[in-house]
Amino acid sequence: MSPRGVRVAVAILLSAGIPLGVAPTRSADEEPAARSRVRRHLQRSPVATAGPTLAGCPIFPVSNVWNTRIDLLPIDPRSADYINAIGPGTGLHPDFGSGTWDGGPIGIPYAIVPGGQPPLPVTFDYAGESDPGPYPIPPDPPIEGGPGSGGDRHVLLVDAGNCVLYELYAAYPQPDGSWHAGSGAVFDLRGNALRPATWTSADAAGLPILPGLVRYDEVAAGAIRHALRFTVVHTRNEFIWPARHQASSSSDPAYPPMGQRFRLKAGFDVSGFPASVQVILAALKFYGMIVADNGSNWYISGAPDERWNNDELHALSRVHGSDFEAVDESSLIVDPNSAQARLGRRR
Repeated sequence: MSPRGVRVAVAILLSAGIPLGVAPTRSADEEPAARSRVRRHLQRSPVATAGPTLAGCPIFPVSNVWNTRIDLLPIDPRSADYINAIGPGTGLHPDFGSGTWDGGPIGIPYAIVPGGQPPLPVTFDYAGESDPGPYPIPPDPPIEGGPGSGGDRHVLLVDAGNCVLYELYAAYPQPDGSWHAGSGAVFDLRGNALRPATWTSADAAGLPILPGLVRYDEVAAGAIRHALRFTVVHTRNEFIWPARHQASSSSDPAYPPMGQRFRLKAGFDVSGFPASVQVILAALKFYGMIVADNGSNWYISGAPDERWNNDELHALSRVHGSDFEAVDESSLIVDPNSAQARLGRRR
């Protein structure tokens, strides 16, 4: 197997949750049989036994829908309509990277705070659908787009002492030291609770943002074991599990609902891409991506990091909407009011 082929196999196996050891050197005669074993292993490989973590906390249990493989779920009957509506010829766009854009970091940043971080009061525009404060906001927290941004201004905070995720949308510091935000949501990272039905969060779909971000450390380690977050211009005025909220006035059935999940087609050849991008593409095959907000079509969310190679990330634009398919994950539902997913892989 070529060095590039080895990198592809490693990325795929790691994203599938398969631990890798040091393999013995094989002769040329043994190589075809080794490749065959890899293919068989991928076909029957189990669900990952450990989910993503950050700062010593799980990013939700391994049983959570974000962390559940969907590579063998059935195709959604409206898949072709959704792909055509979003744009079959439009390429993926990494909405994250290194450096700055328009004065701010590229991507959605997050901060890790200690369990004893002093909490601050927060008021909300959508108080009826927000979890009340206080929130453990540190001095000068990272804000999406930078402190002077007029955009979504997400603030994501991981309380490492208690494994609780706090997320704010349109967050602005106030002169008295408090904060004001459009909406806010709090998630127990050790649990599978969903927000009340019809409630927004810091995201239009009523979902958490952090678990769907592409993070540099995961890519560098060779595996992303969760679904990704992405945006589309038009959604319809519905949401499906695990989403809790919709943000559209259109009833056009060709538009995807909030929460719709997509995956990269199994036959898509990733071998010509940089190794870092291969890890992302492997995750899109096994875990897919979830419609989480209205925004530019096929924009994948990630956290800014100065270690990203923007030239490599831009290779994602060679992957087009037509390379994806929508999946029906209704068979994973254990309880419509829980993010717990029924484990197992099914076609």
